[in-house]
Amino acid sequence: MTYPIETIKAIANQNNPQQAIQKIIGNANPMMSNLIQMAQRGDKTGIENFARNLYREKGLDFDKEFSQFMSNFK
Repeated sequence: MTYPIETIKAIANQNNPQQAIQKIIGNANPMMSNLIQMAQRGDKTGIENFARNLYREKGLDFDKEFSQFMSNFK
């Protein structure tokens, strides 16, 4: 078990805090690690498929939810 202060110290001691946080998240959740890697590669299709699968598992319609989300920016 890692305590919060140890996590903060680990991040502070890194030259790249973003990588340290990504490593912590990735170690805690392999799905998030995969999602972060897809984002770093610019794999938009992979990210979309991830989101569609996640919504399907929760019984939601991705296209409907995304359309509602985008309507907030019009």
